[in-house]
Formats: sequence, structure tokens, C-alpha cells
Amino acid sequence: MNPRNQAWLRREIAAAGTAAVARKGYVTAIDALLATGWLRPEKVENWRRGRVPYLEQVTVASLPKISAAMRIFRSWAERAGLRPSETAYVSQTRDRRRLQFSKSGDPNIERAYRTHWLPPKPNTNG
Repeated sequence: MNPRNQAWLRREIAAAGTAAVARKGYVTAIDALLATGWLRPEKVENWRRGRVPYLEQVTVASLPKISAAMRIFRSWAERAGLRPSETAYVSQTRDRRRLQFSKSGDPNIERAYRTHWLPPKPNTNG
């Protein structure tokens, strides 16, 4: 990915991440991918309803671009002082099966997608 595209990706992900944390108290990889325009809300909904086997299938970017976005997202979240919290994603279907994010199903990739990033816990020793 060329430096201009990387800079654009960093700006989009940072803006979306900041807005998501302000709006709902956490940010997800899905928020970051929606911010790029590579993933559409209706595609996420289809995936949540079990109509799509894995989320990357409906993301309109190559796997190297998705990987770059995921690295940038994690790096931004860590620099922002957010704390990771792994979350279960289950389908909105009768069987409530675990949703898959990546084509490979690799546990490390799946964990990266499932991780929500939250603000630091307030210091109660004040």
C-alpha cells in the first residue's frame, strides 16, 4: 500500500474510532472497516443474520488491504490508550452459531476481529 493510501487509512480509522468510542463507549474492527467504505452496513447485517459465511467475503478490498487496515486499527487503539476486550459474535439465527470473520478462520485473525477496544478504566484511587 502506498504511503498516501496508508495516511488516508490512518486518518479514516482514527476519526471513526474516536467517534465510535464517544458514541457507544467502544470501537470495533467492523467500525474501522465501515469507515474505509470497504464494508457496507447492509453487508454486516447479512453476515449477522447468517446469510454470508464470513465477513471478509463481503468486504470489497483485497486481503492485504484488509490486513493493513487491521494493523492500523490495532496500532491506533493501543496508542489511544484503549484496552482490548474480546467479545463473542453469534448469529442472529435460531441456532446462534459463532460468526466467522475471516476466510481462513485462523484463531489469531478471528480474535483480532472479535476484540472491542474500550477506554481505560477510571482510576478509583483518587
